[in-house]
Amino acid sequence: MNETRGRLLLRAVVLVAPVLALEAARPDDVPHRWFVALTLALAVGFAAMPESPFGTACLGLVVIWWALASANGVPVGAIPAALLLLAAHVAAVLLAYGPPGLPIGTPVLLLWLRRGAVVAVAVPLLWLLAVAVDGQPEPPGIWVAGLGCAIVICVVAATAVSTGQEKA
Repeated sequence: MNETRGRLLLRAVVLVAPVLALEAARPDDVPHRWFVALTLALAVGFAAMPESPFGTACLGLVVIWWALASANGVPVGAIPAALLLLAAHVAAVLLAYGPPGLPIGTPVLLLWLRRGAVVAVAVPLLWLLAVAVDGQPEPPGIWVAGLGCAIVICVVAATAVSTGQEKA
């Protein structure tokens, strides 16, 4: 069964976006050839099997690289890197909607493009916030409070999504 052009394009995004994201956020003084090769190898697996753990490993590896890159502040390259990771994620989600020969329906495509656009709007705002608080002393318990907020947000989002699906 042959893949549609749209699905091949999505696979190309899944393959290329993590490597470009790695390059956008990398520190200049750290050797990275082996890291790029490892990211590319994981991206190949991610593009071939978008629902596999290759995706988590590939995107996680880029985030680890960001942590190394942000030791001396939040680089502006984090913005395109985040957008590229978002593109890879959305493309992989769309690929996971069916077998290779099944074209991706316009309603599903538009749904995920809208969702991706909403998240993309937040990227530069979060970068500005990170720059603003960079170098500030951490109040005691900030990580625990942040984790608590993240858990509450996830529970509320999961509840909202499941409630919306029950009504449909």
